[in-house]
Amino acid sequence: MPMDEDGRPQPPEGVEVRETGAGYQVEVRAPGATFFADEPLAAGGLGSGPNPYDLLSSALGACTAMTVRLYAQRKGWPLRQVSVRVVHRRPGLQAKDRFAREIILDGDLTPSQRGRLLEIANRCPVHLTLERGSDVLTVLAEQPREGGMDPEPIGHMTDMLEACRDADQDAGAAS
Repeated sequence: MPMDEDGRPQPPEGVEVRETGAGYQVEVRAPGATFFADEPLAAGGLGSGPNPYDLLSSALGACTAMTVRLYAQRKGWPLRQVSVRVVHRRPGLQAKDRFAREIILDGDLTPSQRGRLLEIANRCPVHLTLERGSDVLTVLAEQPREGGMDPEPIGHMTDMLEACRDADQDAGAAS
């Protein structure tokens, strides 16, 4: 098993989250990044990092920006910058979650290109994951499993490429 910079074993895939022993604060270790997630001071946390819903909103915003960028690059469109703001709301634990996304496209894009990039934003893999829901498999283990839990992991880039390819195929079929 590979080791991290502190000499601790890294999980074979995925993200690992461990309590730090300081309130609700947890350390998140993902490929290429280590950071804290926490609750705000007002909720009894240390306020040392994003809360879990901020992380979920960040995933949606990041995937949206990346997928829009990928599509614009593939088309050679003059997109200078993509900015995405996401707000999460839910009136209660059993209510349906709502994510509001504001996308700002900076560049000399035609109205048609802007409309197309909005369509692409709605096809980003995380958007589709949230929209259709997910199955969550949970196992209790004594230690990390060797070789991971999913025999065929799929990368985010693979999903974005498929979303862009599908969007072009759907556009071609509609013409």
